[in-house]
Amino acid sequence: MAKNMMTHLVAGYPSMEESRRIAEELIKSGAGALEIQFPYSDPMADGPVIQEACQKSLDAGFKLEQGFKMVKDISQAFDRPIYIMSYGGPVYTVGVENYVRRAKEAGARGLIIPDLCIGLDEGLYAAGDAAGMEIVPVLISTVDKKRLEEILDLKPEWIYLVLRRGITGTYTELGEEQITLLKELQQRDVNVYVGFGIQKAEQVEMLAPISAGQIVGSQLVRAIQTAMVQGKDPAAGAGALLKTLLGN
Repeated sequence: MAKNMMTHLVAGYPSMEESRRIAEELIKSGAGALEIQFPYSDPMADGPVIQEACQKSLDAGFKLEQGFKMVKDISQAFDRPIYIMSYGGPVYTVGVENYVRRAKEAGARGLIIPDLCIGLDEGLYAAGDAAGMEIVPVLISTVDKKRLEEILDLKPEWIYLVLRRGITGTYTELGEEQITLLKELQQRDVNVYVGFGIQKAEQVEMLAPISAGQIVGSQLVRAIQTAMVQGKDPAAGAGALLKTLLGN
């Protein structure tokens, strides 16, 4: 396994056009996959940086149709897996099967919906299976063994392992418990992408040998915000950070 960065961005932030440009720049700068968040007003895991970006997108009038169009445009222009990340509210509002169908038609590889967990998913996993759409389970590194085995028995394409409890946006110190779990899952040939609090190239270096991919989100949004404050190109700011994290 090696460095394989999945980059998180918010659709519609700073604008729909700018978020599209940011996605393109991240791909050109080495992103192995994109996690495109469709903003929602009542998140459960987003820290203040991503919450602010989502709220600004919503205030500007973000609609699901715009998000799906963005995904379609990018998927047709670039050969990169795209995962739509959101929450259960919007999925349930438009209908689970309908949401999955629209995501599939837009060219998304899968969905990351943290609050629709297996067993309480409103039929999301069944709909994904029927449509050939990956539904990615989100687990915390302190997950108990029984729950972990329940998830692995379903043989997902990969799991999103959250490196610590709480919300996104603060630095995560990697400890023995996290490293041990990742090595155990690696030995069992489980594909694991790790996220929450990845902010430095040193973390990526440590995680790369024991994970299928690394996910960075809040730090990219910070880079976008910083570039905007400085009157610089937000897409270039995001791309530069990604290159730094990848050691390029």
